[in-house]
This record gives sequence, C-alpha cells and structure tokens, in this order.
Amino acid sequence: MNVPKLRFKEFNGEWDYDFLKNISSKISYGMNSASKEYDGENKYIRITDIDENTNKYLYDDIVSPNGKLEDKYLLKNNDILFARTGASTGKTYLYNPKDGKIYFAGFLIKANIINHNSNFIFQQTKLNKFNKWIKIMSMRSGQPGISSQEYGNYKFSLTSIQEENKISNFLSLLDKKIELQSKKIETLKLYKKGLTDYLVNNMNIVNKKKLYQLGYTYNGLSGKNKDDFVGGNCKFITFMSVLKNNISEDLFSNVKICENEKQNKVQKGDLFFTGSSETKEEVGMVSTLNYDVDNLYLNSFCFGFRLNLLDEVDNNFLCNLLLSSKYRKIISNLGQGFTRVNISKKELLDIDIEYPNHNIQLRITTTLNNMHSKIKLEEIKLSKLNALKKGLMQNMFV
Repeated sequence: MNVPKLRFKEFNGEWDYDFLKNISSKISYGMNSASKEYDGENKYIRITDIDENTNKYLYDDIVSPNGKLEDKYLLKNNDILFARTGASTGKTYLYNPKDGKIYFAGFLIKANIINHNSNFIFQQTKLNKFNKWIKIMSMRSGQPGISSQEYGNYKFSLTSIQEENKISNFLSLLDKKIELQSKKIETLKLYKKGLTDYLVNNMNIVNKKKLYQLGYTYNGLSGKNKDDFVGGNCKFITFMSVLKNNISEDLFSNVKICENEKQNKVQKGDLFFTGSSETKEEVGMVSTLNYDVDNLYLNSFCFGFRLNLLDEVDNNFLCNLLLSSKYRKIISNLGQGFTRVNISKKELLDIDIEYPNHNIQLRITTTLNNMHSKIKLEEIKLSKLNALKKGLMQNMFV
C-alpha cells in the first residue's frame, strides 16, 4: 500500500500524489524591480532574505521594492515561494502573516496552495527526493535555474486534511528547536564579524599594496555543457561553497575534464571570488583553499586569485581581511548591473590592501580560526537536529 512507514495511529488508508500546478490556484513570477530603503510598511523578499537553515524570512536587511506595487506580487496565506535561479535554486519560504506586508522578487516563483495544508506541502521541499530533483533539473557549472512550468510539474504527496494538519503541527515543533539553534549560530557569526572588524581596524599596518601586486587572477571552468556534469572524472568548487566561505571536500561537485583540455586547476592557498550574483551583497565574496586536492577546478561564475607573495601575505589573513566590513563595502560597491550584478576584475585588483607583518597576520588568523571552530561545533549540533527531523520526515511521507 502507498502509506508512510511512520504514522499517527488514528490514521489509515493510502496516500495520493498530485502536481503542484493542480494543488495551487496559480504559479507566478515575482517583481523585476530593484530594492530601496525600507519605507516602514512594504517589505521586499529576495532569495537572500530567506534563511538557509530555517527557511524563515530574515530581518537583517529589510528593504522595500522600488517599483509599482501590484497586488499580484503581494504574499498571502498559503503562499509558498520557490527560488528559481542562482546558487540557492530550490530554496523555499512559506509565508507567515507575522512577517507583515511582503512583495516577492523576480528570482522567486509563488504557488498558492488550495485544499491542502500549505505547511504540509512546504515541508516536502526539505525531503531528499525534492533536493535530488532540484539537483538534476538545475545541473550546470554556473547558475542553476528552474522555471515555473518545471516546478508546476513536480508531484507532492497528499493525504486527508486531518492527517496533513497533524503532521504539520508536529514538524512545526521541531522547526522551533532548529530555529533557536540557528539563532545561536547567527549570534556567534555576528560576534566573529565584529571581532574581525575590530582586529582589522586596530592592526599595526606596515605595508600597503594594490591587490594586483600580491598575485593574479584566473578564470573558472569554460566551454562546459550539462552533460559534462554527470559522472565527471574530476571535482570542482561550487558557487555556493565560495559564497558561503565553506570550501569543504564533501561539498565539491563532479565535472568531466578531457585529456589535454585547457582548464585552470586550483591550488592550495588560492583565493576564490564570486564574479556574478543577484545582489551586490553576494558579489565579490571570497574564500580560500587550505589543503592540496588533485585535479580540482572552479565553477564558471567565480574566478581564482593566486598569491605570488606567500612569505609576505598569508592567504587566510587576506581572506578574512577581504571579508571585513571595511573591504566588503569597497568590493560590493564595485558591483554593476540591474537584474544581474557583476564585478570588474580590473577594478577589484586595483583596490589598496593594507596589512601588518606576517607574524601579526598569523595571530589574527589563529584568533579568528578559534572563533570559527566554536561556530562549527554549534553547526554540528544544528546538523544533528536537522538529521533527526530529516530521518523522521523520510518515514512520515511517501
């Protein structure tokens, strides 16, 4: 029978499936408008305004839409948003009336759920089968993308409204625990950010050079198509890994590289920049690689930077320096574009880099690494909570 392995005892009977387009009143795209300073009433939700862990609306940087306000773009009860492009394709948000009056942006797709519990549908976007579908539908080296028609043809599991309501309430309790742990992590990250800014603003500067004097840039993968990312023989660093400053081997993706093919390999000590993104806040974000990996490449929407003064500038110090508020302001202001923000390598390489002696650099790096380790421990606790919920959900849905 088509029933879940784990079920509340008062329910029986088989479950069903149906397409998103059949359980939604309408599936539509958001506003193609830029953002402006928050006007105190009308909020604007973009992909970056959805929390990666909790899928809640973020209040860190509230903005308003800079365009004509039409009701078709205004969120209401039972609306689910789906990210349709970029590194966060597949990210979802269930509208909460407590979040207020929100209009949704053009890189998001809205589906209004009818005759079913919207949270019950929303929770299924966190299942393995949904994530696998997202990965297959959007597989490419650069920016993935899924259309409204493709989302509309995804099948969700369905049962009686009574059972959907009970499952929804149970999972909401787990979500509250996960949200509290996520807030703890965000608090630590804010502390680390403040610590980074303090150390950068109070270091004893002994040298000042243009970035191009410290090294040179190289491009990521080029000339690749969708087939090259199925069962590839090599690994590449994804856009999301660079954006989130999380260069981890278990997050690498596969790519097919032919013999004698001319592509740039990355090396230990290299820095990586996001060259293109949806917002200025995401462009020019930087990460670095601290260990050797054979035959490792970089995604096509990022570019690499190789230091040629390793004895003078530590790669980890430079990475932290460029992530400080002082340099993020400089770099994000270099971003140009309306619907897509790009950064000029020439302008980036021309920024001034001020730094202390090498020993001070290592001390700053050690301090920030210790803070980073504390954050990682809390992230492990969050991962265990997510794993608990994920395990339960895999058995509670068909």
